[in-house]
Order: sequence, then structure tokens, then C-alpha cells
Amino acid sequence: MFERNDEDYMRLALREAEKAYELKEVPIGAVVVHGNKVIGKGYNQIEMLQDPTAHAEMIAITAAASHLGSRRLLDCTLYVSIEPCPMCAGAIVLARIPRIVFGAPDPKAGACTSLYTITQDSRLNHRCSVDSGVLSHDCAGIIRAFFAERRREKNNGDMQGPVRLN
Repeated sequence: MFERNDEDYMRLALREAEKAYELKEVPIGAVVVHGNKVIGKGYNQIEMLQDPTAHAEMIAITAAASHLGSRRLLDCTLYVSIEPCPMCAGAIVLARIPRIVFGAPDPKAGACTSLYTITQDSRLNHRCSVDSGVLSHDCAGIIRAFFAERRREKNNGDMQGPVRLN
């Protein structure tokens, strides 16, 4: 049986991020792996669903829990293209995911290593190991490209402005 490695799974998370990009959602993707099988995947759908909780990680965790028929995702690894936010880090702890792997850090909202360390907080009843930097250039690149495109669209719209007839 073919065994995938962290980079292979991160590429799958990036594919999910590309789906978000196509929908003009912030391009973050996630996959949950149990054994050698992807049991949950997700991409940001916040704007499409008008749901502030529709983060890639939350969608992937929900799908994985449904697949296993359990709220506890023991023996699973979550791969996510960008460091999870506090909400998602809290969900990771509650789901008892033992390992998370993320691509690029999020210095403004990251809750695994950058801004907070929720997933390793000894005051909580579960901690998980965190590995970062897997395909970080690609993971950060899709985010940079997305926001550069949004700025260009905004600037082009502002430059054209409304047509005025005197």
C-alpha cells in the first residue's frame, strides 16, 4: 500500500485551498487523516455560507467526526495550509486530535505557535503535537496571491468610479 508523507497530505490541503480561492474565499484548506486515509476535508466557506464558523478546519473536523461516528478524532492528524485561529485550535483540542501539521504561520491570528499556543496549553485537558512549515512557501503564496488579487480588484474599481454626466 502506498504511504503518503506530510508533504503529500499538505498538497491535498492546498487543493482544498484552491477551491476556496476559486470561490473568492480566503484560500485555506484542511484534511484530516486517519491511518493512511483522508476521512475529512474542507476549505473556507465563510462568505458562501455566511457563517463565521465555516473555516476549513471546522468543516474537515466535522466530516471526520461523522466518518468515524465519534467526536474524538484519536489517531488522526489534521493538515491545514495556514496556522489555525483560536476557534479552530479550540476545536482541535476538543476533538482530541493528537497531531496537527500546518504550512504557513499566521502572525495575526495563529493559535498554535504564533500568537497563542492553545493546542499545547497545559491548563487544558488535551494537548497535541504541532509540526509547522510543511510546504510553507506554497501555503503562504496562495494567501499572498489571493489578497493581492483582491487589492487589484478594489483599486481597479476605485479608479473607474461611477460614471457622472454633467
